[in-house]
Amino acid sequence: MSATPRPQGRPRSEDARRAILHAADDLLVAEGYAALTMKGIAEKAGVGRQTVYRWWSSKAEILLEASAADAARELTVAAAGPPEAVVTEFLAALGAFLTASDAGLAYRALLGEAQHDPQVAELMRGQDVLGDAARAVIRRIRGAGPGEPELSDDALVAELVGPTLFRVLAGGTAPAAADHRALARRFLRPTSRTVPGDD
Repeated sequence: MSATPRPQGRPRSEDARRAILHAADDLLVAEGYAALTMKGIAEKAGVGRQTVYRWWSSKAEILLEASAADAARELTVAAAGPPEAVVTEFLAALGAFLTASDAGLAYRALLGEAQHDPQVAELMRGQDVLGDAARAVIRRIRGAGPGEPELSDDALVAELVGPTLFRVLAGGTAPAAADHRALARRFLRPTSRTVPGDD
């Protein structure tokens, strides 16, 4: 994952860092993104506002770091297994992350904010939380499908993440377990994809 640039300064206390990240998550759940402030995060974490601003310049940066750290853990799938099992497990984890995790809620809030805030959009382009997790899965299964068209990693990420993300953003619910398996099979089936210009 790309690191979010931060100003140079004294090394930060790990306890204070964790308190700030947890405070941001808690306040997001309780109050929503619009009501979230750097002052409120600092008070909830029990640190001074200057401490928060020393490490992050906006609430979006705090939420993205909290989301990325949890996503790296929550979207990691088992190290072994056939491609269909790996992809199915990833899609189930993705659905749970987006609908049942505070980190997923933070990510969804940032996605919404990025639609009208160019700074948040740029921030999210610099740290692709879902894309990085999907690329790890794609690297593990690459070449497993017989004769599949060679698409770019970005196109494959969109195919892998897109259906679940759309379902959650459009309806607020993740696909069912049977849908995860069906989506995994479709993703792995070469005939489900076409290379642009080959129609």
